[in-house]
Amino acid sequence: MTADPTQLKITTQINISGTALCVTRVPESGKLYFGGSDFKLYRVDSLSEKPTPTALAEKGHDSYVTGVALAGASLVSGGYDQRLIWWNQESGEQVKAVDAHDLWIRKVVASPDGSVVASVADDMHCKLWDAATGQLIHQLDDHKAETPHNYPSMLYAVTFSRDGKWLATGDKVGHIAVWDTESGRKIAELEAPKLYTWDPRQRRHSIGGLRSLAFSHDGRLLAAGGIGTIGNIDHLGGPSRVEIFDWQKGERVHEIEDDKYKGLVEQMQFSHDGKWFIAAGGDNGGFFSIYNTETGKLISQVKAPMHIHEFSVSEDSSSAFAVGHGKIALFELKSVRPDVPPAPETKA
Repeated sequence: MTADPTQLKITTQINISGTALCVTRVPESGKLYFGGSDFKLYRVDSLSEKPTPTALAEKGHDSYVTGVALAGASLVSGGYDQRLIWWNQESGEQVKAVDAHDLWIRKVVASPDGSVVASVADDMHCKLWDAATGQLIHQLDDHKAETPHNYPSMLYAVTFSRDGKWLATGDKVGHIAVWDTESGRKIAELEAPKLYTWDPRQRRHSIGGLRSLAFSHDGRLLAAGGIGTIGNIDHLGGPSRVEIFDWQKGERVHEIEDDKYKGLVEQMQFSHDGKWFIAAGGDNGGFFSIYNTETGKLISQVKAPMHIHEFSVSEDSSSAFAVGHGKIALFELKSVRPDVPPAPETKA
């Protein structure tokens, strides 16, 4: 059986308090860990009959929890309090805490083999940590602290390639760096400046930024997501935007904008066969969209019940567990036999 990206629907919604900003999932299950605006981490079995989120230890972060990753036996979270915390998955107690960055941590991810944790923050550093010991392995520096208009920049995005050999980082002005994870050496850079808006008239305000990155499973393509030119900065009034690069050649393959569902592309992920990819996010509302990798055309799309901040895709690409403003939502793709052709794509 294989997942059919034309058969997309929302099957489950779970109400939560506050806003969930990050999520990770126990492999081969619906067990989630998520954190957000109330400074806490929670766990929930989203596939149980009556899913009920339960908070981990009362004392944890002192501000928003903005990143969480499962790295082997470790659960690691990061937040606006600039700390990384290692947790015992079973007891929910803290194992260790590290003062990791000098400004807000924006994202935390683990390498596919669970041996390394990467964190990015507004101090414009990406740091690689030994998941087992919490020791710093590399500090990766390439992103400028200020935008071209002399406002503070932010380092929002980080992702590993499937084999863990490469890491990509992306910032507010659309600058992307690709790194060799073993040596910590920068091996490529790309630019996606249309993901950044400068308003010189009404507010003298810089907004937008590259919010998400994803490698294709073969490592050839790198997707960058965010928002296009913003007309109304108070309501994220700009089209959701994705750019796809053949990063080793330094070539832009696709530029995709969606005016139907506006807002930030907060996360992306390619299917395991590489034929399609997911982009999800939102403005005041949310969206979950699937695109054809080869053509860049929209395959299917649904309005999400909330602004989506992060999601975790199942091992067979047939479902995605998403978190955001006040809800957890499960998006599912109907599975079909490989010998049965899928329905034709919808038009963008």
